[in-house]
Parts: sequence; C-alpha cells; structure tokens
Amino acid sequence: MDAVKRRAVKTLVGKLTSVSEHTRTEAICELRLLSKNDADTRPLIADADAVPLIAESLYSPAPILQENAAAALLNLSISSKDHLISSRGVLDALSHALRHPATPSVAQCAAATIFSLLSVESFRPIIGHKRDIIFGLVEIVRGQGSAARSIKDALRALFGVALYPLNRAQMVELGAMQALFSLVVKDGRVGLVEDATAVIAQVAGCEESWEVFRKVLGIEMLMDLLDNATGSSYRTKENAVAALLNLVQCGGEEVARDVRGKLEARVVEGIDDIVQSGSEKGKTKALALLKILDASY
Repeated sequence: MDAVKRRAVKTLVGKLTSVSEHTRTEAICELRLLSKNDADTRPLIADADAVPLIAESLYSPAPILQENAAAALLNLSISSKDHLISSRGVLDALSHALRHPATPSVAQCAAATIFSLLSVESFRPIIGHKRDIIFGLVEIVRGQGSAARSIKDALRALFGVALYPLNRAQMVELGAMQALFSLVVKDGRVGLVEDATAVIAQVAGCEESWEVFRKVLGIEMLMDLLDNATGSSYRTKENAVAALLNLVQCGGEEVARDVRGKLEARVVEGIDDIVQSGSEKGKTKALALLKILDASY
C-alpha cells in the first residue's frame, strides 16, 4: 500500500514542475487533499522534495494556486516541520503569503503554518530572525479588514515568536505593541483580547518595551483590564498581571515606582481576585506583583 501511495505522490510532485499552470494547479489541489485526508502521505510528500515546489506557488498571482499551496504547507507542518524549516525559500514564501495574500485564507494558513513551526523551540530564533515574517504577522493584527481567524493565528504565531527572549526587542521595533494594544482597546471579542494580552505579557519582559508602554498608556490599559467593573475574563486578567509583573521585574525600581503611582484600589481588588480565584500560575504571579508593588489586599 505504501508503495502505491509513494508512486502516486511522486507522480503528483513531478507535475509541480510542469510548464502548464493547469497541470501544476491540479497537482497542488491533489496534494492538498491527500495531505489533509491521509496523514500517512505527509512524510511521503515531504520526502519527495515537494515542499520547495509547493512553496514557490505562494508567489503565484492565481488565488487557487496560492490557497492550495498555503493549505498544503499547513497540513505538512503537522508532521514534517524539519522539511519546512530546512527547505530553501520556504520561510520567505510564507512571509510573502502573509504580506501579499491573494485571499484571506492564504494569510490565515501562512500564519497557522508559522505557529505550527514555532512549537519547535529551536526554530524560534530562526523564524524571529526573519523580520518580514514578524512584520507580516503584526500587519494582520493591525489590519482593519483582517478576518478573525487570521488575527487569531497571527496572535498565536506572535506568542510563539515572543517565547524566545531575543526576539522581543525586534517585535517592539516593528510596532507589535502598538498593534496589540490597539486590538485590545477596539476589539470586543474575548478570545482575541485574551490572545493579544498573552503576547503583551511575553513582550513586556524586555527592556525595550517600557518606552512603548509609556507612549501608548499601556499600564493604564492593563489596569483597566484588571478592574472588575470592565468584566474581563480571568485569562485576560491573569495576562494583565503577568504583563505588569514582567514589566516591573525587567524595568526595576524606576518602573515599579511608576506603576505604584498609578495603582488604585479597584486595580488591587482585581489582582486580589486573581489571588483568590485564578489558576495556580495566576495566583503565584498576582502575589508576586502585590509584593513588588507593596500593595496590601
């Protein structure tokens, strides 16, 4: 059975180099379906050197080629991450798909593929080194017309990028914080606000973030999220606590003094709420924040 599948895959991959766009399109559509419906074919497709050929189609002006190529790469990323990260030109092609998608689903699949690759710790510095990828993800978050699924996958990918500490300064430089705080203020969808504040909490753990926090009134926004009257979810509130804690721990006494000066009873009550009813990790961080800020509860 494997031999039959291998031959079928080899035939389809051979068609990816055809001069006929129609033939290439048919082959990519077939490979997308195979990689979606039959997990056994994913390593076979990757081993047949299909990845760089599929990635090339992300530069095609034809929406059907872009869509099927992006979806196929996402399917392959489930079990063939090494092939994707090591194949020449794949990250650049994904970056292009993020920034110049023929349709919203192309950007969404590209962001989801990057998120999938970021689950491998050793890939995080490699992807973080690609400024255009970070810029493309930030643009999706910032974009007025971005689809909710695209924003969600972009936020998840940015979280993965931020897990590697040396990526955070570049995220700040490329405007990630402004885009994230803008989303928190303007978007009422709980899941997106939760994901955005999770990224903010990670990026807050770098020295470069403090200046942006001051410019966008980030501390005030996080404190508003902690106010029980705003009705934020527990996950959002725990993220706000984590962000303030990371900011203060990274910025030292100067930042702690600034945060203390803005602290109000309503905010202390919100942090106390996490101490009483949050997750174990949330409780630990909330207690650590109260201790640093010398706030009683």
